[in-house]
Amino acid sequence: MDVMFMITCGRYIRSILYLLLLISVQFGPHAVEGVWPLPQAFTSSPERYPVNSQDFYFVYGRQSAAQQGCSVLDTAFKRYFSLIFPDHNSGSINQHMYLSHSTTRNGHNGSPADRLSWTIYLVPFCVPDNLSISAGKASLNAETVWGAVRGLETFSQLVYQDDFGSYFVNKTEIDDFPRFQFRGILLDTSRHFLPVQAILKTLDAMAYSKFNVFHWHIVDDPSFPYQSSTFPDLSSKGAFHPMTHIYTQSDVRRVISYARLWGIRVLPEFDSPGHTTSWGKGQPGLLTPCYKGGTPSGTFGPVNPALPSTYRFMARLFKEVSSVFPDSYVHLGGDEVDFHCWRSNPDVRVFMQKMGFGGDFTKLESQAFVLQRTSLSVVEVWRAGCYLCEVRRVVKAGLRVILASPWYLDQPGPTHNWARYYTVWPLAFKGSEEQKKLVIGGEVCMWGEYVDATNLTPRLWPRASAVAERLWSDEKQTSSVDKAFPRLQDFRCKLLRRGIQAEPLYVGHCKHEYQGI
Repeated sequence: MDVMFMITCGRYIRSILYLLLLISVQFGPHAVEGVWPLPQAFTSSPERYPVNSQDFYFVYGRQSAAQQGCSVLDTAFKRYFSLIFPDHNSGSINQHMYLSHSTTRNGHNGSPADRLSWTIYLVPFCVPDNLSISAGKASLNAETVWGAVRGLETFSQLVYQDDFGSYFVNKTEIDDFPRFQFRGILLDTSRHFLPVQAILKTLDAMAYSKFNVFHWHIVDDPSFPYQSSTFPDLSSKGAFHPMTHIYTQSDVRRVISYARLWGIRVLPEFDSPGHTTSWGKGQPGLLTPCYKGGTPSGTFGPVNPALPSTYRFMARLFKEVSSVFPDSYVHLGGDEVDFHCWRSNPDVRVFMQKMGFGGDFTKLESQAFVLQRTSLSVVEVWRAGCYLCEVRRVVKAGLRVILASPWYLDQPGPTHNWARYYTVWPLAFKGSEEQKKLVIGGEVCMWGEYVDATNLTPRLWPRASAVAERLWSDEKQTSSVDKAFPRLQDFRCKLLRRGIQAEPLYVGHCKHEYQGI
């Protein structure tokens, strides 16, 4: 039987003629598949409320420790308004900062109109971040501005559109906090240079998945793109191109500032004493001359630990790095040091005897590593094999651990192998609760041998989002790949609509496909 169905959409009334059955199938009550990563506690009901972009605006709570003028939240409010209402074409976004939305609504159960207000509170005591959406009010309570930013991301994922373009949000109660404090992504900008815009786009996607550390592997053997003000020859002679393939001090500040507004730290890595071939091009005398048959072979190895000039250079370089990058940590790499060159060099052997190292080149490696910076405090476990055995060994020594071994995403592979990265259990080793607390998180590694700006985004997303949920969410609630799949598929569609060219998980489509295709 044909029926006339009247649907209110924004300020317009549309008349649609359909079969009654078709109406009930296509335009019945809808809700989002869920939030990614999954909150610690999440309760949602079929009761829903309209959300009108013309009446929606953000506000700080009166008792909030943060108020208008907080750059992080002021910027986040503007950014998330555009993410929540991507079709909003008004030239100006409401500047009032009061998560306040009012509209009349006829709920799916015919309930009377309600007024909704959305308020952000920053409370000065330690509680889980809380997001509550109900008839009459909606509020976000967070301990810090960073928790508020994560809560805004959660809220943005709860708002959805029906088939006529109207926005809705369901009655919801969420308590949330991250399982691990360190949730990182490594980008390698030495093996292939990544333009600043590609890095900023990655920071966007990181924030959508609630990553909070950008590990910038900025230099390595192939190239030295960081433009040092103290040693400008490092990039002028060590970069792929001294003008086009470098990161100026202004570029670095831009990345750091942009990341901060997303609640993301920038952790720089200057890998040494190995992986320094490009360093030697702009700093003569830094690398160790290799010998063959008692004479120099013309090749060079790691930095030369036998020369006082090496330590003076490192001290000056890292003093600059510490002033440019405000994070409390600098990653020193320290991996894959080839001892053959050191072993062949007579000056290095004499130095080892003088230091009492005998023939133990691992002690020499530690000497070159530690003198560049303060003592070792966090260890990143990256080797394949029994990586949890290595985690256990490190925490037994009382050191904190970041796990990376199971999350190398740079190698090409089918997208459906996201489940391989999802089903990783970082604490599945024998140890005490105190030892397990020393595992502070993990990170995705995107090395650059086969990755540049042309394939970075689809290679990374949505597989990295699988790791994000493992690092954020409760393990018991997220142990099922089958249950996670529809949520990740829905989240991947959200990434597409936000301009992130994420690969498909399987056969299907998104209502809003990637706009750049």
